[in-house]
Amino acid sequence: MTQDELFKFARQGESNRLEFKKTTGQLRTGMKTACAFLNGQGGKVLFGVNDKGKISGQSVSSKTLEDIARELKRLDPAVSPSIDVVELDNGQAVIAVTVEPGEGPYTFDGRPYERVGASTNIMPRAVYEKLLFERLHPARRWENQPVPDNITINDLDAEEIETLIANAVSIGRMETPRRMDIESILVGLELIQDGHLLNAAVVLFGKNVGSQFPQCEIRLARFRGIDKQPDFIDNRQYKDHAFGLLRRAEAFLLDHVPIAGELSADSMIRRDTPCYPPRATREALANAICHRDYTIAGGAVAVAMFDNRLEIISPGEFHFGLTADEMLLSHDSRPWNPLIANTFYRAGVIERWGSGTTNMVHWCKENGNPVPGWEERNDSVVVSFYPPADQKKESQKIITPQATPQATPQVEKLLRCCHEPLSREELQQELKIHDRKYFRETFLRPALISGFIELTIPDKPNSPLQKYRITEEGRTFLGQKDAADK
Repeated sequence: MTQDELFKFARQGESNRLEFKKTTGQLRTGMKTACAFLNGQGGKVLFGVNDKGKISGQSVSSKTLEDIARELKRLDPAVSPSIDVVELDNGQAVIAVTVEPGEGPYTFDGRPYERVGASTNIMPRAVYEKLLFERLHPARRWENQPVPDNITINDLDAEEIETLIANAVSIGRMETPRRMDIESILVGLELIQDGHLLNAAVVLFGKNVGSQFPQCEIRLARFRGIDKQPDFIDNRQYKDHAFGLLRRAEAFLLDHVPIAGELSADSMIRRDTPCYPPRATREALANAICHRDYTIAGGAVAVAMFDNRLEIISPGEFHFGLTADEMLLSHDSRPWNPLIANTFYRAGVIERWGSGTTNMVHWCKENGNPVPGWEERNDSVVVSFYPPADQKKESQKIITPQATPQATPQVEKLLRCCHEPLSREELQQELKIHDRKYFRETFLRPALISGFIELTIPDKPNSPLQKYRITEEGRTFLGQKDAADK
Protein backbone atom coordinates (compact mmCIF):
# COMPACT_ATOMS: atom_id res chain seq x y z
CA MET A 1 0.00 0.00 0.00
CA THR A 2 1.32 3.45 -0.91
CA GLN A 3 0.95 6.66 1.10
CA ASP A 4 -1.54 7.99 -1.46
CA GLU A 5 -3.68 4.87 -1.08
CA LEU A 6 -3.45 5.17 2.71
CA PHE A 7 -4.67 8.79 2.63
CA LYS A 8 -7.51 7.80 0.34
CA PHE A 9 -8.67 5.10 2.77
CA ALA A 10 -8.42 7.50 5.72
CA ARG A 11 -10.65 10.02 3.95
CA GLN A 12 -13.33 7.35 3.38
CA GLY A 13 -13.98 6.89 7.10
CA GLU A 14 -14.84 3.68 8.92
CA SER A 15 -17.34 1.40 7.23
CA ASN A 16 -18.43 -2.22 6.91
CA ARG A 17 -15.03 -2.92 5.27
CA LEU A 18 -12.70 -0.46 6.96
CA GLU A 19 -11.66 -0.04 10.61
CA PHE A 20 -9.23 2.46 12.22
CA LYS A 21 -7.17 1.78 15.36
CA LYS A 22 -4.87 4.45 16.85
CA THR A 23 -2.16 1.92 17.80
CA THR A 24 -1.59 -1.81 18.20
CA GLY A 25 -2.48 -1.26 21.84
CA GLN A 26 -5.96 -2.02 20.44
CA LEU A 27 -4.69 -5.14 18.69
CA ARG A 28 -7.23 -7.57 20.20
CA THR A 29 -10.21 -5.43 19.26
CA GLY A 30 -8.67 -4.98 15.80
CA MET A 31 -8.46 -8.76 15.39
CA LYS A 32 -12.12 -9.11 16.40
CA THR A 33 -12.91 -6.74 13.54
CA ALA A 34 -10.70 -8.76 11.19
CA CYS A 35 -12.77 -11.81 12.21
CA ALA A 36 -15.95 -9.89 11.39
CA PHE A 37 -14.53 -8.93 7.98
CA LEU A 38 -13.73 -12.59 7.29
CA ASN A 39 -17.36 -13.46 8.05
CA GLY A 40 -18.55 -10.67 5.76
CA GLN A 41 -17.18 -9.05 2.64
CA GLY A 42 -13.55 -8.75 3.72
CA GLY A 43 -11.86 -5.52 4.77
CA LYS A 44 -8.88 -3.63 6.20
CA VAL A 45 -7.84 -2.77 9.73
CA LEU A 46 -5.45 0.23 9.84
CA PHE A 47 -3.29 0.62 12.96
CA GLY A 48 -1.94 4.17 13.29
CA VAL A 49 -5.14 5.99 12.26
CA ASN A 50 -7.58 7.32 14.85
CA ASP A 51 -11.35 6.94 14.64
CA LYS A 52 -11.64 10.38 13.02
CA GLY A 53 -9.39 9.32 10.15
CA LYS A 54 -6.33 11.29 11.33
CA ILE A 55 -3.10 9.54 10.34
CA SER A 56 -0.51 9.71 13.10
CA GLY A 57 1.23 6.37 12.78
CA GLN A 58 3.14 4.46 15.46
CA SER A 59 6.50 2.85 16.07
CA VAL A 60 6.81 -0.53 14.36
CA SER A 61 9.39 -3.07 15.46
CA SER A 62 9.89 -6.76 14.85
CA LYS A 63 8.07 -7.40 18.15
CA THR A 64 5.06 -5.41 16.86
CA LEU A 65 4.78 -7.71 13.86
CA GLU A 66 5.30 -10.78 16.06
CA ASP A 67 2.43 -9.62 18.29
CA ILE A 68 0.17 -9.28 15.24
CA ALA A 69 1.15 -12.75 14.01
CA ARG A 70 0.43 -14.21 17.46
CA GLU A 71 -3.03 -12.64 17.61
CA LEU A 72 -3.83 -13.80 14.09
CA LYS A 73 -3.30 -17.39 15.26
CA ARG A 74 -6.35 -16.96 17.48
CA LEU A 75 -8.50 -16.85 14.34
CA ASP A 76 -10.13 -20.15 13.43
CA PRO A 77 -9.99 -21.48 10.72
CA ALA A 78 -6.42 -20.31 10.11
CA VAL A 79 -5.95 -17.40 7.69
CA SER A 80 -3.02 -15.67 5.98
CA PRO A 81 -3.95 -12.00 5.65
CA SER A 82 -1.91 -9.40 3.83
CA ILE A 83 0.13 -7.15 6.18
CA ASP A 84 1.54 -3.88 4.82
CA VAL A 85 3.72 -1.38 6.69
CA VAL A 86 3.37 2.13 5.23
CA GLU A 87 6.20 4.50 6.23
CA LEU A 88 5.19 8.10 7.01
CA ASP A 89 7.18 11.30 6.62
CA ASN A 90 7.23 11.77 10.43
CA GLY A 91 9.24 8.55 10.93
CA GLN A 92 6.23 6.61 12.12
CA ALA A 93 4.29 3.94 10.19
CA VAL A 94 0.78 2.61 9.65
CA ILE A 95 0.13 -1.14 9.63
CA ALA A 96 -2.62 -2.33 7.28
CA VAL A 97 -4.06 -5.81 7.88
CA THR A 98 -6.18 -6.89 4.91
CA VAL A 99 -8.42 -9.98 4.93
CA GLU A 100 -10.55 -11.41 2.13
CA PRO A 101 -13.99 -12.95 2.72
CA GLY A 102 -13.66 -16.61 3.54
CA GLU A 103 -15.70 -19.79 3.71
CA GLY A 104 -16.79 -18.95 7.28
CA PRO A 105 -17.81 -18.87 9.92
CA TYR A 106 -14.62 -17.62 11.58
CA THR A 107 -14.03 -17.13 15.29
CA PHE A 108 -11.53 -15.17 17.34
CA ASP A 109 -10.72 -16.73 20.69
CA GLY A 110 -13.66 -19.08 20.14
CA ARG A 111 -16.24 -16.36 19.45
CA PRO A 112 -17.67 -15.35 16.05
CA TYR A 113 -18.00 -11.67 15.14
CA GLU A 114 -19.91 -9.78 12.47
CA ARG A 115 -19.65 -6.30 10.99
CA VAL A 116 -22.77 -4.11 11.03
CA GLY A 117 -22.02 -0.78 9.41
CA ALA A 118 -18.96 0.58 11.21
CA SER A 119 -19.49 -1.53 14.35
CA THR A 120 -18.12 -4.95 15.28
CA ASN A 121 -20.44 -7.16 17.33
CA ILE A 122 -20.59 -10.73 18.57
CA MET A 123 -22.43 -12.71 15.91
CA PRO A 124 -25.88 -14.03 16.92
CA ARG A 125 -26.03 -17.78 17.34
CA ALA A 126 -28.60 -18.20 14.55
CA VAL A 127 -26.36 -16.36 12.06
CA TYR A 128 -23.34 -18.40 13.13
CA GLU A 129 -25.21 -21.69 12.71
CA LYS A 130 -26.40 -20.62 9.26
CA LEU A 131 -22.83 -19.83 8.14
CA LEU A 132 -21.58 -23.10 9.61
CA PHE A 133 -24.31 -25.01 7.78
CA GLU A 134 -23.38 -23.31 4.50
CA ARG A 135 -19.71 -24.17 5.05
CA LEU A 136 -20.55 -27.86 5.48
CA HIS A 137 -23.21 -27.78 2.76
CA PRO A 138 -21.09 -28.92 -0.24
CA ALA A 139 -20.17 -32.18 1.49
CA ARG A 140 -23.28 -32.96 3.49
CA ARG A 141 -26.72 -31.69 2.54
CA TRP A 142 -30.25 -33.09 2.47
CA GLU A 143 -30.36 -33.87 -1.26
CA ASN A 144 -27.22 -36.04 -1.27
CA GLN A 145 -28.26 -38.24 1.66
CA PRO A 146 -29.40 -41.86 1.05
CA VAL A 147 -33.14 -42.52 0.91
CA PRO A 148 -34.85 -44.75 3.51
CA ASP A 149 -34.18 -48.46 2.99
CA ASN A 150 -37.73 -49.22 1.86
CA ILE A 151 -37.50 -46.89 -1.18
CA THR A 152 -35.93 -48.31 -4.35
CA ILE A 153 -35.54 -47.51 -8.03
CA ASN A 154 -38.95 -49.12 -8.56
CA ASP A 155 -40.47 -46.15 -6.71
CA LEU A 156 -39.25 -43.76 -9.40
CA ASP A 157 -41.08 -42.70 -12.57
CA ALA A 158 -39.14 -44.53 -15.28
CA GLU A 159 -41.06 -42.79 -18.08
CA GLU A 160 -40.13 -39.38 -16.66
CA ILE A 161 -36.46 -40.40 -16.51
CA GLU A 162 -36.51 -41.60 -20.11
CA THR A 163 -38.21 -38.37 -21.20
CA LEU A 164 -35.53 -36.35 -19.42
CA ILE A 165 -32.73 -38.18 -21.24
CA ALA A 166 -34.43 -37.76 -24.62
CA ASN A 167 -34.90 -34.02 -24.04
CA ALA A 168 -31.38 -33.51 -22.68
CA VAL A 169 -29.81 -35.25 -25.67
CA SER A 170 -32.01 -33.40 -28.18
CA ILE A 171 -31.03 -29.95 -26.86
CA GLY A 172 -27.34 -30.82 -26.54
CA ARG A 173 -27.08 -30.80 -22.76
CA MET A 174 -26.19 -34.46 -22.51
CA GLU A 175 -24.61 -37.10 -24.68
CA THR A 176 -26.52 -40.29 -25.34
CA PRO A 177 -25.69 -42.62 -22.42
CA ARG A 178 -23.88 -45.83 -23.30
CA ARG A 179 -26.25 -47.75 -21.08
CA MET A 180 -29.93 -46.84 -21.04
CA ASP A 181 -31.09 -48.82 -18.02
CA ILE A 182 -32.56 -46.65 -15.28
CA GLU A 183 -29.86 -47.43 -12.72
CA SER A 184 -27.05 -46.46 -15.11
CA ILE A 185 -28.84 -43.22 -16.01
CA LEU A 186 -29.21 -42.31 -12.32
CA VAL A 187 -25.53 -43.05 -11.71
CA GLY A 188 -24.66 -40.73 -14.61
CA LEU A 189 -26.82 -37.99 -13.09
CA GLU A 190 -25.05 -38.59 -9.73
CA LEU A 191 -28.38 -39.52 -8.16
CA ILE A 192 -26.92 -42.87 -7.11
CA GLN A 193 -23.64 -42.61 -5.22
CA ASP A 194 -21.71 -45.48 -3.65
CA GLY A 195 -24.60 -47.74 -4.56
CA HIS A 196 -27.16 -45.64 -2.62
CA LEU A 197 -30.18 -43.92 -4.13
CA LEU A 198 -30.23 -40.28 -2.97
CA ASN A 199 -33.03 -38.02 -1.74
CA ALA A 200 -32.58 -35.86 -4.85
CA ALA A 201 -33.67 -38.79 -7.04
CA VAL A 202 -36.97 -39.06 -5.16
CA VAL A 203 -37.60 -35.31 -5.37
CA LEU A 204 -36.99 -35.42 -9.13
CA PHE A 205 -38.68 -38.67 -10.07
CA GLY A 206 -40.41 -40.24 -7.05
CA LYS A 207 -43.96 -41.53 -7.33
CA ASN A 208 -46.37 -42.39 -4.51
CA VAL A 209 -43.82 -41.56 -1.79
CA GLY A 210 -45.57 -38.50 -0.37
CA SER A 211 -45.94 -39.96 3.11
CA GLN A 212 -42.16 -40.21 3.50
CA PHE A 213 -41.33 -37.11 1.44
CA PRO A 214 -43.95 -34.50 2.40
CA GLN A 215 -41.70 -31.89 0.76
CA CYS A 216 -42.86 -33.14 -2.65
CA GLU A 217 -45.95 -30.95 -2.66
CA ILE A 218 -47.22 -27.77 -4.25
CA ARG A 219 -50.06 -25.52 -3.13
CA LEU A 220 -51.92 -23.41 -5.66
CA ALA A 221 -54.54 -20.80 -4.84
CA ARG A 222 -56.44 -18.04 -6.60
CA PHE A 223 -57.66 -15.65 -3.93
CA ARG A 224 -60.58 -13.31 -4.31
CA GLY A 225 -59.19 -9.84 -3.70
CA ILE A 226 -55.70 -8.66 -2.76
CA ASP A 227 -54.94 -10.60 0.43
CA LYS A 228 -55.17 -14.13 1.80
CA GLN A 229 -58.76 -14.11 2.95
CA PRO A 230 -60.41 -17.55 3.22
CA ASP A 231 -62.40 -16.87 0.07
CA PHE A 232 -60.89 -18.86 -2.79
CA ILE A 233 -61.78 -18.81 -6.44
CA ASP A 234 -59.64 -21.93 -6.76
CA ASN A 235 -57.55 -23.90 -4.26
CA ARG A 236 -55.48 -26.99 -5.15
CA GLN A 237 -52.79 -29.13 -3.54
CA TYR A 238 -50.77 -31.80 -5.31
CA LYS A 239 -48.10 -34.32 -4.36
CA ASP A 240 -45.78 -35.31 -7.18
CA HIS A 241 -42.16 -35.32 -8.24
CA ALA A 242 -40.47 -32.07 -9.27
CA PHE A 243 -41.30 -32.26 -12.98
CA GLY A 244 -44.92 -33.14 -12.20
CA LEU A 245 -45.22 -30.25 -9.75
CA LEU A 246 -43.86 -27.85 -12.37
CA ARG A 247 -46.43 -29.03 -14.91
CA ARG A 248 -49.29 -28.76 -12.42
CA ALA A 249 -48.28 -25.22 -11.51
CA GLU A 250 -48.09 -24.23 -15.17
CA ALA A 251 -51.53 -25.75 -15.79
CA PHE A 252 -52.92 -23.74 -12.86
CA LEU A 253 -51.48 -20.53 -14.30
CA LEU A 254 -52.89 -21.48 -17.68
CA ASP A 255 -56.33 -21.61 -16.06
CA HIS A 256 -56.10 -18.34 -14.14
CA VAL A 257 -53.63 -15.86 -15.64
CA PRO A 258 -55.67 -13.27 -17.58
CA ILE A 259 -54.90 -12.60 -21.23
CA ALA A 260 -55.30 -9.24 -22.90
CA GLY A 261 -56.71 -9.92 -26.34
CA GLU A 262 -56.55 -7.21 -29.00
CA LEU A 263 -58.26 -7.33 -32.39
CA SER A 264 -56.54 -5.52 -35.23
CA ALA A 265 -58.63 -3.73 -37.84
CA ASP A 266 -57.56 -5.95 -40.76
CA SER A 267 -57.64 -9.39 -39.14
CA MET A 268 -59.96 -11.70 -37.25
CA ILE A 269 -57.01 -13.09 -35.30
CA ARG A 270 -56.54 -11.73 -31.80
CA ARG A 271 -53.11 -10.78 -30.51
CA ASP A 272 -53.02 -12.23 -27.03
CA THR A 273 -50.71 -10.94 -24.29
CA PRO A 274 -50.71 -12.78 -20.95
CA CYS A 275 -50.86 -10.65 -17.83
CA TYR A 276 -47.70 -12.37 -16.55
CA PRO A 277 -45.03 -13.53 -19.05
CA PRO A 278 -45.01 -17.37 -19.11
CA ARG A 279 -41.21 -17.63 -19.49
CA ALA A 280 -40.70 -15.55 -16.36
CA THR A 281 -43.24 -17.41 -14.25
CA ARG A 282 -41.87 -20.77 -15.43
CA GLU A 283 -38.35 -19.71 -14.42
CA ALA A 284 -39.61 -18.59 -11.02
CA LEU A 285 -41.46 -21.87 -10.51
CA ALA A 286 -38.42 -23.92 -11.51
CA ASN A 287 -36.19 -21.89 -9.19
CA ALA A 288 -38.64 -22.34 -6.32
CA ILE A 289 -38.68 -26.12 -6.79
CA CYS A 290 -34.96 -26.73 -7.29
CA HIS A 291 -33.52 -24.15 -4.87
CA ARG A 292 -35.93 -24.59 -1.93
CA ASP A 293 -34.85 -25.83 1.49
CA TYR A 294 -35.92 -29.48 1.53
CA THR A 295 -35.01 -29.89 5.21
CA ILE A 296 -38.29 -28.04 5.96
CA ALA A 297 -40.43 -31.15 5.73
CA GLY A 298 -43.72 -29.35 6.30
CA GLY A 299 -43.05 -26.63 3.74
CA ALA A 300 -44.30 -26.63 0.19
CA VAL A 301 -43.69 -24.49 -2.88
CA ALA A 302 -46.76 -22.31 -3.30
CA VAL A 303 -48.40 -20.14 -5.94
CA ALA A 304 -50.73 -17.43 -4.68
CA MET A 305 -52.61 -15.32 -7.22
CA PHE A 306 -54.42 -12.14 -6.21
CA ASP A 307 -56.29 -9.47 -8.14
CA ASN A 308 -53.18 -7.25 -8.20
CA ARG A 309 -50.19 -9.63 -8.18
CA LEU A 310 -48.85 -13.16 -8.45
CA GLU A 311 -46.58 -14.62 -5.74
CA ILE A 312 -44.39 -17.70 -6.07
CA ILE A 313 -43.14 -18.88 -2.67
CA SER A 314 -40.22 -21.18 -1.91
CA PRO A 315 -39.45 -22.52 1.61
CA GLY A 316 -36.07 -21.39 2.91
CA GLU A 317 -34.06 -18.19 2.64
CA PHE A 318 -31.33 -16.59 0.59
CA HIS A 319 -28.01 -18.40 0.98
CA PHE A 320 -24.28 -17.77 0.43
CA GLY A 321 -24.61 -14.06 1.15
CA LEU A 322 -27.10 -13.31 -1.64
CA THR A 323 -29.67 -10.61 -1.01
CA ALA A 324 -32.99 -9.67 -2.56
CA ASP A 325 -31.41 -6.68 -4.33
CA GLU A 326 -28.82 -8.93 -6.00
CA MET A 327 -31.59 -10.94 -7.67
CA LEU A 328 -31.97 -8.02 -10.09
CA LEU A 329 -28.28 -8.20 -11.07
CA SER A 330 -26.00 -10.81 -12.61
CA HIS A 331 -24.62 -13.03 -9.86
CA ASP A 332 -22.72 -16.27 -9.44
CA SER A 333 -24.77 -19.44 -9.59
CA ARG A 334 -24.48 -21.30 -6.27
CA PRO A 335 -27.51 -23.61 -6.14
CA TRP A 336 -28.58 -24.83 -2.73
CA ASN A 337 -29.47 -28.23 -4.27
CA PRO A 338 -26.88 -28.67 -7.06
CA LEU A 339 -27.95 -32.24 -7.96
CA ILE A 340 -31.58 -31.19 -8.45
CA ALA A 341 -30.56 -27.99 -10.22
CA ASN A 342 -28.17 -29.86 -12.53
CA THR A 343 -30.95 -32.26 -13.57
CA PHE A 344 -33.32 -29.35 -14.23
CA TYR A 345 -30.56 -27.78 -16.32
CA ARG A 346 -30.06 -30.93 -18.40
CA ALA A 347 -33.80 -31.09 -18.99
CA GLY A 348 -33.71 -27.53 -20.37
CA VAL A 349 -35.89 -26.17 -17.57
CA ILE A 350 -33.34 -23.69 -16.15
CA GLU A 351 -30.11 -22.01 -17.21
CA ARG A 352 -26.76 -21.87 -15.46
CA TRP A 353 -24.52 -18.93 -14.53
CA GLY A 354 -27.09 -17.16 -12.35
CA SER A 355 -28.88 -15.67 -15.38
CA GLY A 356 -32.37 -16.88 -14.47
CA THR A 357 -33.42 -13.90 -12.36
CA THR A 358 -32.04 -11.31 -14.78
CA ASN A 359 -33.88 -13.10 -17.59
CA MET A 360 -37.07 -12.82 -15.55
CA VAL A 361 -36.54 -9.07 -15.27
CA HIS A 362 -35.97 -8.83 -19.04
CA TRP A 363 -39.07 -10.89 -19.90
CA CYS A 364 -41.25 -8.79 -17.59
CA LYS A 365 -40.03 -5.55 -19.17
CA GLU A 366 -40.55 -7.04 -22.62
CA ASN A 367 -44.15 -7.91 -21.70
CA GLY A 368 -44.78 -4.45 -20.25
CA ASN A 369 -44.77 -5.62 -16.63
CA PRO A 370 -43.01 -3.87 -13.74
CA VAL A 371 -39.79 -5.47 -12.52
CA PRO A 372 -40.55 -8.44 -10.24
CA GLY A 373 -39.66 -8.18 -6.57
CA TRP A 374 -37.87 -10.62 -4.24
CA GLU A 375 -38.10 -10.72 -0.46
CA GLU A 376 -37.64 -13.02 2.51
CA ARG A 377 -40.93 -13.54 4.33
CA ASN A 378 -41.82 -16.03 7.07
CA ASP A 379 -38.79 -18.27 6.42
CA SER A 380 -39.50 -18.29 2.68
CA VAL A 381 -38.28 -16.53 -0.44
CA VAL A 382 -41.12 -14.80 -2.28
CA VAL A 383 -40.97 -13.48 -5.84
CA SER A 384 -43.86 -11.19 -6.79
CA PHE A 385 -45.06 -10.36 -10.30
CA TYR A 386 -47.27 -7.38 -11.09
CA PRO A 387 -49.57 -6.80 -14.10
CA PRO A 388 -48.78 -4.27 -16.82
CA ALA A 389 -49.87 -0.78 -15.81
CA ASP A 390 -51.71 -0.16 -19.06
CA GLN A 391 -53.71 -3.38 -19.12
CA LYS A 392 -56.63 -1.87 -17.26
CA LYS A 393 -56.56 1.34 -19.29
CA GLU A 394 -56.83 0.02 -22.83
CA SER A 395 -60.51 -0.36 -23.51
CA GLN A 396 -59.86 -2.16 -26.78
CA LYS A 397 -58.47 -5.13 -24.92
CA ILE A 398 -60.70 -7.94 -23.75
CA ILE A 399 -59.55 -9.76 -20.61
CA THR A 400 -60.32 -13.46 -20.67
CA PRO A 401 -59.17 -16.29 -18.45
CA GLN A 402 -56.27 -18.25 -19.84
CA ALA A 403 -58.40 -21.37 -19.53
CA THR A 404 -59.35 -20.63 -23.16
CA PRO A 405 -55.90 -20.21 -24.73
CA GLN A 406 -56.96 -20.17 -28.38
CA ALA A 407 -53.66 -18.96 -29.75
CA THR A 408 -51.10 -21.05 -27.88
CA PRO A 409 -48.55 -22.67 -30.20
CA GLN A 410 -49.16 -26.04 -28.54
CA VAL A 411 -52.89 -25.96 -29.33
CA GLU A 412 -52.16 -24.99 -32.93
CA LYS A 413 -49.72 -27.91 -33.31
CA LEU A 414 -52.33 -30.29 -31.93
CA LEU A 415 -55.02 -29.03 -34.30
CA ARG A 416 -52.78 -29.51 -37.34
CA CYS A 417 -52.44 -33.19 -36.41
CA CYS A 418 -56.20 -33.71 -36.29
CA HIS A 419 -56.67 -34.41 -39.99
CA GLU A 420 -58.75 -37.39 -38.84
CA PRO A 421 -59.98 -38.66 -35.43
CA LEU A 422 -56.99 -39.89 -33.42
CA SER A 423 -56.52 -41.47 -30.00
CA ARG A 424 -54.41 -39.85 -27.33
CA GLU A 425 -51.57 -42.26 -28.05
CA GLU A 426 -51.73 -41.52 -31.77
CA LEU A 427 -51.71 -37.76 -31.15
CA GLN A 428 -48.67 -38.10 -28.90
CA GLN A 429 -46.90 -40.11 -31.61
CA GLU A 430 -47.75 -37.46 -34.21
CA LEU A 431 -46.33 -34.72 -31.98
CA LYS A 432 -43.40 -36.88 -30.80
CA ILE A 433 -44.25 -36.25 -27.14
CA HIS A 434 -43.47 -39.06 -24.70
CA ASP A 435 -44.64 -37.41 -21.49
CA ARG A 436 -48.33 -38.20 -21.02
CA LYS A 437 -48.91 -35.65 -18.24
CA TYR A 438 -47.22 -32.88 -20.19
CA PHE A 439 -49.27 -33.68 -23.30
CA ARG A 440 -52.53 -33.74 -21.39
CA GLU A 441 -51.97 -30.49 -19.47
CA THR A 442 -50.29 -28.44 -22.22
CA PHE A 443 -51.91 -29.68 -25.45
CA LEU A 444 -55.03 -31.78 -24.97
CA ARG A 445 -56.79 -30.08 -22.08
CA PRO A 446 -56.46 -26.48 -23.40
CA ALA A 447 -57.71 -27.57 -26.84
CA LEU A 448 -60.74 -29.28 -25.28
CA ILE A 449 -61.54 -26.30 -23.04
CA SER A 450 -61.32 -23.88 -25.98
CA GLY A 451 -63.77 -26.01 -27.98
CA PHE A 452 -61.30 -26.62 -30.82
CA ILE A 453 -61.45 -30.42 -30.46
CA GLU A 454 -64.09 -32.80 -29.15
CA LEU A 455 -64.50 -36.41 -28.03
CA THR A 456 -65.78 -38.98 -30.50
CA ILE A 457 -67.49 -40.82 -27.60
CA PRO A 458 -68.51 -37.91 -25.35
CA ASP A 459 -70.72 -39.97 -23.00
CA LYS A 460 -67.82 -42.34 -22.22
CA PRO A 461 -64.75 -40.11 -21.78
CA ASN A 462 -62.60 -42.97 -20.44
CA SER A 463 -63.45 -45.45 -23.15
CA PRO A 464 -60.42 -47.32 -24.59
CA LEU A 465 -61.88 -46.53 -28.03
CA GLN A 466 -61.94 -42.80 -27.33
CA LYS A 467 -60.57 -40.49 -30.02
CA TYR A 468 -60.39 -36.73 -30.59
CA ARG A 469 -61.44 -34.75 -33.65
CA ILE A 470 -61.23 -31.12 -34.69
CA THR A 471 -64.39 -29.00 -34.44
CA GLU A 472 -65.68 -26.30 -36.78
CA GLU A 473 -64.31 -23.70 -34.36
CA GLY A 474 -60.91 -25.36 -34.61
CA ARG A 475 -61.02 -25.34 -38.43
CA THR A 476 -62.05 -21.68 -38.40
CA PHE A 477 -59.12 -20.83 -36.14
CA LEU A 478 -56.62 -22.62 -38.42
CA GLY A 479 -58.09 -20.89 -41.48
CA GLN A 480 -57.76 -17.47 -39.88
CA LYS A 481 -54.23 -18.26 -38.70
CA ASP A 482 -53.16 -19.37 -42.19
CA ALA A 483 -54.68 -16.24 -43.72
CA ALA A 484 -52.86 -14.03 -41.25
CA ASP A 485 -49.54 -15.75 -41.94
CA LYS A 486 -49.70 -15.19 -45.70
